[in-house]
Amino acid sequence: MNAIQIKKILEEHDLQINKRLGQNFLIDNNILNKIIDVANLSNQDTVLEIGSGLGTLTKELAQKAKKVITIEKDAKLIIILREALKDYNNIELIEADILRSDLCKGRTSKLKDYKVVSNLPYYITSPVIRMFLESNNPPQEMVLMVQKEVAQRICARPPKMNLLAIATQFYAQPKIMFSVSKNSFWPRPKIDSAIIKISDIKKIKKEESKKFFQLVKAGFSSPRKQLANNLEKVLSIPRDQTKRALTKCGLPHQARAQVLTVENWKTLAHVNI
Repeated sequence: MNAIQIKKILEEHDLQINKRLGQNFLIDNNILNKIIDVANLSNQDTVLEIGSGLGTLTKELAQKAKKVITIEKDAKLIIILREALKDYNNIELIEADILRSDLCKGRTSKLKDYKVVSNLPYYITSPVIRMFLESNNPPQEMVLMVQKEVAQRICARPPKMNLLAIATQFYAQPKIMFSVSKNSFWPRPKIDSAIIKISDIKKIKKEESKKFFQLVKAGFSSPRKQLANNLEKVLSIPRDQTKRALTKCGLPHQARAQVLTVENWKTLAHVNI
């Protein structure tokens, strides 16, 4: 679907682009095909899509997967989608806010061996990733279109680690698959995007993750300060205790939070908490 076709559909339904919902529609079929290739779907797969848009990606997913559950928040787009997807008997369209609807959470909790494939509205990227990774029923993997800068943060390595990277890499292995130019969308956004694949997702006990992130958040509380200082100030962990843990990780006593890997944090959590 190109920009002219999108404009025509919107005009026919007397609709305007909703910038608040981050509506930028993909118009590059090459990128669309590459997303499908990365998702590596089979006719046995169940796919969850967040942000159906005009159904462009939804239709491609439906041609590869056994079932597609697609969730759209904008009630005005739902009207268009019902018409556009009516010939597909393996698509379930849900009108809901993925982050707020009990319907969505109840629906996903019952899915078995599902994948998430989505051109995510940018403003919900972090909470959506966190919601699925922390879920009692996480997906097998996630293939997501996100802002390129966010993709780089998610996949960061020392010495550029950050809370989002730690939060993702604690549960899974994220990887940037390819970049997507802002020219691949209409309306054209201000920045480029990227496709990331989040795989090897592990289910982790709530108690374990709670203790882990209590430590990580304290460590990043003042990123410019040494880790030992932050942990002493926020969690009252003696500096000597943190320094011994850093030595065990092969890191200097003056280390800051940004240089630690997820495994380093796990070592600290075991020693300090």
